[in-house]
Amino acid sequence: MTYTFDFSSVLAQWPQLLQGAWMTIKLSAPATVLGFAAGTLLAVGRRSPNRLLARLCGFYVEIIRNTPLLVQIFLVFFGLATLGWKVSAFGAALAALVINVAAYTCEIMRAGMDSIHKGQLEAAECLGLTRAQTYWHVILLPALERVFPALTSQYVLLMLASSVTSQISVEELTAMANHIQAETFRPFEAYILVAVLYLALSLLMRLALWLGGRLVFTRQRALRARS
Repeated sequence: MTYTFDFSSVLAQWPQLLQGAWMTIKLSAPATVLGFAAGTLLAVGRRSPNRLLARLCGFYVEIIRNTPLLVQIFLVFFGLATLGWKVSAFGAALAALVINVAAYTCEIMRAGMDSIHKGQLEAAECLGLTRAQTYWHVILLPALERVFPALTSQYVLLMLASSVTSQISVEELTAMANHIQAETFRPFEAYILVAVLYLALSLLMRLALWLGGRLVFTRQRALRARS
């Protein structure tokens, strides 16, 4: 059995593909920023001397990391609707992605924070730094630099995982591929093209995060060198 590839009918739908790619970016970018912020706060909570707070944060992380993302999306989208809260498909998808990636960010950041040597904390105390200054300059930024490659990989995985939001009718890249293959009867070509677009988005996201990390960490090293 032979198969003749024909991408012409699929490529003719390029406006839909661009629209889907843009929706994927609109989901991934804010989810990355909000997920990082929430995950960092969770990591601080998990390292807190307050046992109740640490256990609550740990409980949250274990629940999220041991349940499927798709189930979490359904819980947010259909669960809130059942409770009488009307949430758009985009809003539910974004909330679920933030909830999910925050748990993974928490564990990555906690590992980075735990890697900071106690001697550095003692030095900060001797220098008279406040607790906030110690956390920012001695713990958070050095920890972020150490785990940045792991965070980058996690956020790229988040972008790829956003494809499951098509299950609640979010018109992202995978959803557009479903529409195109139904219209053109060319599923092989449609999904090959979408796979190439996801690869391009992954590379662009890695580049953007690398540039952002280089900007932050280069400036931080310069400040440390001056001091």
